[in-house]
Amino acid sequence: MKTYLLKTEQAIPISLEEAWGFFSSPLNLSKITPAEMNLVVTSDYGADTKIYAGMIITYIVSPVLGIKMNWMTEITHVKEGEYFVDEQRFGPYALWHHQHHFKTIKGGVLMTDILNYAIPYSIIGRFANTIFVNEQLKQIFSYREKAIKKLFGEF
Repeated sequence: MKTYLLKTEQAIPISLEEAWGFFSSPLNLSKITPAEMNLVVTSDYGADTKIYAGMIITYIVSPVLGIKMNWMTEITHVKEGEYFVDEQRFGPYALWHHQHHFKTIKGGVLMTDILNYAIPYSIIGRFANTIFVNEQLKQIFSYREKAIKKLFGEF
């Protein structure tokens, strides 16, 4: 299975506590995801629910051509105020391992995302990644960067 790596960094002009509070709430994911993906968190969590190791989060998402699919991730690791990891348990990828790191810097927080992923279907999956999946993921993270700037300001 061919795996791929996507890494992004973004400086955000907010405190570590504010960053952690926002990004550790599963319900905020839809606020930083492109509207055309129609992401809906279907897990029954309240607005004040924070992530914890072992937490299962379910979604409905339309990543390709508006086709709805179920997606389930598990929060596998959490170190409060430093990082958390979500891994796909059910969904469109053969592998999805997404690390979210937070570090205090002068004037705010540096958020680093490290995504390791793989596409199913062997050579067809590699072709799909080359044709559109990798670019789509880059666009999603680019959208997220803009949405975060809109929510919290420019660094």
